[in-house]
Amino acid sequence: MAAFDFNEFEETAAPQGAAQLAVAVVEPIPGVRLDLEERLGPGVSGFETIESVLPRLLGSPTVVVLGPSCSDADVLSSVERTLSSRPDVGVVLVADELSTTVLQLALRSGVKDVLTLQGDTLQIVEAIERVGSGLRADAGIAAMPGAPLATGGEGAELGRVTTVFSTKGGSGKSVIATNLAVVLAERSEAPVVLVDADLQFGDVAVMMKLAPTHTVVDAVSNIERLDTSLLESLLATHEPSGLRVLPAPLEPAFADQIGANDMVKIIELLQRFCAHVIIDTPAYFNDVVLGLVEVSDDVLLVAGMDIPNIKNVKIGLQTLRLLNTPMEKLRLILNRANSKVKLDIGGVERTLQVSAEALVPSDVVVPQSVNKGVPFVLSHPKSGVAKSIRSLADTLNEEDAEVRRRRG
Repeated sequence: MAAFDFNEFEETAAPQGAAQLAVAVVEPIPGVRLDLEERLGPGVSGFETIESVLPRLLGSPTVVVLGPSCSDADVLSSVERTLSSRPDVGVVLVADELSTTVLQLALRSGVKDVLTLQGDTLQIVEAIERVGSGLRADAGIAAMPGAPLATGGEGAELGRVTTVFSTKGGSGKSVIATNLAVVLAERSEAPVVLVDADLQFGDVAVMMKLAPTHTVVDAVSNIERLDTSLLESLLATHEPSGLRVLPAPLEPAFADQIGANDMVKIIELLQRFCAHVIIDTPAYFNDVVLGLVEVSDDVLLVAGMDIPNIKNVKIGLQTLRLLNTPMEKLRLILNRANSKVKLDIGGVERTLQVSAEALVPSDVVVPQSVNKGVPFVLSHPKSGVAKSIRSLADTLNEEDAEVRRRRG
């Protein structure tokens, strides 16, 4: 695979408007180093130690790929010391196996991404491209055509943050968040990200048939040095739609390690390079949820068409009012609105003193899509439930455009 066609570590001119990107493999074992060089393709240089790379750096953005022998704490500490003063250098680690210990050591040492040696070469190539794109953006240099992301700088428009919340489990909150995010991703040229902030029992990854390498725990464990480049490398990608996803922890116990300030910082970083940040939340109030509501542009309050749901939503609205949450950011979403349950939509609106922003019909394709791990806006794009989600996305995009016009 000819992954890179750069003449690394040589005085060659970069294309107009782009920086020359150098790629180096660091691995003490010659056979492993050569294998990595061959996998990554022409134009990749190999070195035995990180120290031997330094004399060859010319100040252009450089991605260093560390081989498996560099996974221990001593080598990673050396990498951190050696490159701490080199903002033009980004590091990717290719380990024999991906463990929590290795991941934490790497991220704390400033490594931007960690992958396995047995993994797909394309994943390593994509990680190098992501880190290289971030280096160019951080240096204020335009990324080459096709680079995945460009980090917003000072004065750049921030992405719109939409929190999807419900005060009752089983309301369909996660399904609506997932499908809304997919629609927005399909329509946006800039990245769109879905954050699973249901930190104990998040289902977003399962609903999208993702097997994520990283979760929100990895972002929080490196919160002091977290930047847009590192955060972007932790996001999973839903290939059919291009949606980026930050999944919930894999174990409920990790939820106790994540505070409201951590989540707010993550959202604010995501805003810098994403057009939309969609947040799925647990079905109860806590510090994390309240912090996310506060920084959101929109809060979609999802209610099912049954008495317990409506009662809990009414209590939720009263709580938000007591917390001085601006009512203009709250949007009532009635799920399964066509269910024959002898509840009148107008009566529900009068009870809650809020008009419904969207009516999402009940449809058998919803549980089918959840079980298959395929969002229904993709599997059944012409269904009534898919059309209702697309209409909701239209509303969010129109209002976002109006806000930007007023600012301009």
